[in-house]
Amino acid sequence: MDLIAELVSFLGFGLVAIASITAVMNPASTIAVYTALTEGMGGSERMKVIQTSMKIAFIVLAFFALTGQLIFTIFNITVPAFQIAGGILLVSVATGMLASKGEAYSGADLENIAVVPLAFPLSCGPGTITTVILLASGPEGIWGIVAVFLGIIVALALSYIGMLYGPRIFALIGEGGLRVVPKLMAIIVLAIAIQFIINGIAAAMPQLLANFDLAGLL
Repeated sequence: MDLIAELVSFLGFGLVAIASITAVMNPASTIAVYTALTEGMGGSERMKVIQTSMKIAFIVLAFFALTGQLIFTIFNITVPAFQIAGGILLVSVATGMLASKGEAYSGADLENIAVVPLAFPLSCGPGTITTVILLASGPEGIWGIVAVFLGIIVALALSYIGMLYGPRIFALIGEGGLRVVPKLMAIIVLAIAIQFIINGIAAAMPQLLANFDLAGLL
């Protein structure tokens, strides 16, 4: 029974990790920007851009997933404090996604589009990094980190497949369709952000009340 309960818990957290990381990463934006920037490239050049950007994004996100707790220790940050701060950051990310009318990138102005903007900030921007650290620092332990890696792999796989078939997706969905998807993702990101803030406040409340009682005694 314990094994089944752990499996159910892992699957539940895994789904949360996949949904959270995918929503914040927003592969639709990456696909749209990639398709626009690589319009004049050949097949081999496109594939090199895709592989490079996905490798960089995975390495960066994996690093923060594994070192999140170390960062907390070095800077003496509590998990509830980071949850609240991360939630506030994600609120700004979500509102920016809702208000954005699209960014124009010029291939001539970019030294390497695989790094900027495809890897950073589209695939592993501040919002995605924050989400990965928050999820990996939860009480789930090693299985939580495994679930986070699963979420990273799924989100990047969606971006990879989307970029691989970007022109076809554009022809099928159209530019208008790809503009709607980020707005839907933004609503999900906003809900996740609010939940992070609620969890952070709930976790910090006992310490706040203890400090308040101690101040009252003094």
